[in-house]
Amino acid sequence: MTTSFVEQSNSKLWLAAIKPPMYSVAIVPIWIGTAVAFAETRMIHTGIFSTFLMSAILIIAWLNLSNDVFDSETGIDENKAHSLVNLTGNKSLIFRLSNLFLAVGILGILAIAWWQRDFTVIGIILLCCALGYSYQGPPFRLGYQGLGEIICFVTFGPMAVAAAYYSQAQTWSMNCLAASTIVGIATSVILFCSHFHQVKDDLAAGKKSPIVRLGTKRGAQVLLWFGSSIYVLTTLFVLLGVFPFWTLLVFASLPLALKLFQHVSQNHDKPEKVSNCKFIAVAMHFCSGMLLGLGFLIG
Repeated sequence: MTTSFVEQSNSKLWLAAIKPPMYSVAIVPIWIGTAVAFAETRMIHTGIFSTFLMSAILIIAWLNLSNDVFDSETGIDENKAHSLVNLTGNKSLIFRLSNLFLAVGILGILAIAWWQRDFTVIGIILLCCALGYSYQGPPFRLGYQGLGEIICFVTFGPMAVAAAYYSQAQTWSMNCLAASTIVGIATSVILFCSHFHQVKDDLAAGKKSPIVRLGTKRGAQVLLWFGSSIYVLTTLFVLLGVFPFWTLLVFASLPLALKLFQHVSQNHDKPEKVSNCKFIAVAMHFCSGMLLGLGFLIG
């Protein structure tokens, strides 16, 4: 029984380290950009879509693994049992594996650029990768200055969604830019929520996350307004005729948002209870993104 319990615990740690739900942040921008392109052109290049999707997932894998490596160097993950570096005890292996994922992901985007004889998309994605590196990578470590949410918004919102749209339409769209703000906000909410339970570790490592700066109580209040803007902006864009009516399907994800706001409001200062809030945020991000894209397809 003891052996079985240990194996089960190890499995949970590995699952937490790999972070399967977090790969939705790769899926949603590609889905939204493609959905907006279809709404405007009535065409989808399925080969480009699937290649972009797999490349985005690989690039997120690079980001997750390399962040574990960079965090291990600052000591902020010392108490993080589900860090891949801590689990394997082999930082160089994780770093090499992360770079392999990045290389294969970039090759996929290069293939799209080659098919289209247009290197705009690869330029955008390389800039996204540079911003992603600056979040935790030395010498920048901008996430330690509390700039992670801004980087997250720009990278996974306007840049990633625009790249996905351009890969389909090879032009630009104001409707796509509007949609990308929704995606950027929802993605930044995930990162924002990940700070509530680790204030003590962040302070010890000198990381000035938004929650360290604001405090957990004010952070919970900011989360309410920040997260609610997803639904406010969607409604506004529909009223202005920017979004089709069916994008109001996004409101079907509102129960998840309310669950997130209530959970954080009640447990913002209880690390052991609030630590799962980022997974509620991931569910909200994924559902709202899928529904928004579906609204464009139907509309």
